[in-house]
Amino acid sequence: MKKVVLVDDHQMFRTGVKAELGGGVEIVGEAGDVDEAVAVIRAAQPDVVLLDVHLPGGGGIEVLRRLHGAVTSKFLALSVSDAAEDVIGVVRGGARGYVTKTISGPELTDAIGRVADGDAVFSPRLAGFVLDAFAATDAPAVDPELDQITQRERDVLRLIARGYAYKEIAKELFISVKTVETHVSSVLRKLQLSNRHELSRWAAARRLV
Repeated sequence: MKKVVLVDDHQMFRTGVKAELGGGVEIVGEAGDVDEAVAVIRAAQPDVVLLDVHLPGGGGIEVLRRLHGAVTSKFLALSVSDAAEDVIGVVRGGARGYVTKTISGPELTDAIGRVADGDAVFSPRLAGFVLDAFAATDAPAVDPELDQITQRERDVLRLIARGYAYKEIAKELFISVKTVETHVSSVLRKLQLSNRHELSRWAAARRLV
């Protein structure tokens, strides 16, 4: 059963979602604003966060920004808004999907499971916004070196480039120092670099910092 944190500023809506989901998932936390969401998600470490786009304190994008690299949870936007800018904004921020609040309980349970397993899930007409946005001429160019690196390795690399010590990286990402060392060794090998200073320069050149 997938562990879920529900983030929405309307208590009655959260109650309704929990009723619709029934016993299909385990609700391990709730939040009604950005600060509360960040704290609850860090503490609960859910598989999936159901995240409203419009929240007091900066919105869903601010939650994504503040938790980037700090948790392994997947984020699924659940919003009444079907505006293209909202969809594209949270996807660029790191959400794995976006569904509107017209979704049924069984459909939402299925979407949570798929996102937890690594799939991207969108309400049908919203997928077009994402495809159009990333097909635009300003879409990022393919970087073969960067494509070799896993998301977790990128998280470690970004913190190294910011000057974090291994212990600080371990604390920030909720992993062991040994795991940090393993990720660094893997990245050095893939990029054929010699030390963390070269890694920092490489990351800065690609604006990963």
